[in-house]
Amino acid sequence: YKTWQYLYSGGTVKKMWGVVSSFFRRFGLLFKLHNADQLFIHREVAHVGPPIFEWIIAKILRKKYIYDFDDAIWLPNYSESNARFHRLKAYWKVNYCMKWASKISAGNDYLANYAKQYNQNVQIIPTTIDTEFHHSISCNHEQNKTVIGWTGTHTTMHYLNELIPVLIELEETFDFTFLVISNEEPMFELRSLAFIKWEKETEIQDLAKMNIGVMPLQKDIWSEGKCGFKGLQYMALEIPTIMSPVGVNTTIVQDGINGLLATSLEEWKEKLILLLTDKELRKNLGKAGRKTVEERYSVKANQEKYLGLFQ
Repeated sequence: YKTWQYLYSGGTVKKMWGVVSSFFRRFGLLFKLHNADQLFIHREVAHVGPPIFEWIIAKILRKKYIYDFDDAIWLPNYSESNARFHRLKAYWKVNYCMKWASKISAGNDYLANYAKQYNQNVQIIPTTIDTEFHHSISCNHEQNKTVIGWTGTHTTMHYLNELIPVLIELEETFDFTFLVISNEEPMFELRSLAFIKWEKETEIQDLAKMNIGVMPLQKDIWSEGKCGFKGLQYMALEIPTIMSPVGVNTTIVQDGINGLLATSLEEWKEKLILLLTDKELRKNLGKAGRKTVEERYSVKANQEKYLGLFQ
């Protein structure tokens, strides 16, 4: 967690120290794997560099591992603050991690189809939400001022750029707060803007301050690989959600039933107004969204699929 913080907001020395110390911790972990029957690797063993640890695990220690991923992580994706070092990520290593795995867990069809180029033993398991012990509270639709919200790292904040003109226009008519929860403060020219720095300990309580959750995306190959985690978080907290109909979002949200879909800026404006002016609709969509998560995207709903990976 500390290294994650350094990579996104620390100086060069802290970043280097975080990566080096992580390598030492991972190397020490190799000596504890002799009793393991199988390993579960999410995305990568190390932040940067070639797949050294995965190769040792598969080829030297002869251990089977399940490879789990929920983004198009073979594609370059980095922030400006890390642009100088992004090649160290060695995006190509993902293909080898897939090839050496005994099984692969992919978050959606797009990711699964890519993985099958390197390994045929692929199972699709959607991004799951812990609705019992983590996302276990609901937003408050009775608060005085409506809060439209977005959460994500600053590397994905650019998706909000096209939405800002719509919010500026809505500010002329409606009294609302636009809340951004991120690791870095945004620089948007909005009267309604509020910022909360993302913290692991307060994440759910901060998200629950929202009354409307937005997830705008652009239709590109990176977005096709996304698994809708942001939207699912909103929905789990009974926050009515507006998503761009990109990739897996169209399978998560049924427009007008458990959330809303918006393609054009005019549709975003129309549907934001709809939710800003209709508290009962916000409540109903929020409850339907929560039900969708419980039935299809919760840990409980997918536990047998996960257990099946280890059989």
